[in-house]
Amino acid sequence: MPGLDWLAMSENYEEPGRPSGGTTQSTAGAGPADRAGSALAPEIAARLKRDRDGLVAAVVQQHDTREVLMLGWMDDEALHRTLTTGRVTFWSRSRGEYWRKGDTSGHVQYVKSVSLDCDGDALLVEVEQIGAACHTGAPTCFTGRALDAAVGSPETAAAAEDAR
Repeated sequence: MPGLDWLAMSENYEEPGRPSGGTTQSTAGAGPADRAGSALAPEIAARLKRDRDGLVAAVVQQHDTREVLMLGWMDDEALHRTLTTGRVTFWSRSRGEYWRKGDTSGHVQYVKSVSLDCDGDALLVEVEQIGAACHTGAPTCFTGRALDAAVGSPETAAAAEDAR
């Protein structure tokens, strides 16, 4: 995906190579390194293709407008919590703990549906977003962060092919 600089603006972004894992007092759990303790259904766990840290990208989308709100990361336990509680839970790579969206900010995400993509390496979490999705207070983590990009269309693509 071109222009991944927006990842650096994510609330749970962490520098590459920085260690992840750990627990939190309020949402105790082993974290991505220890999926054996997760109650995630084995048939779902078997379909996931995780990164080297045991995480899967979770794209969060407003269910009725289809607006993409943010990107977060889930391990098996975060996905289990999301599927069973009706609230979205992420694994925070920067804090090394589970993070249920809205517990501190009040900007809650209520789960409407969760889908796994065709490759098993990404989730689409459709939610009812209450308040801002971004930790900056912006409606989404992408608001006001557009990158300059050439705009394409079938016509411009055909013209470029003809010019070769």
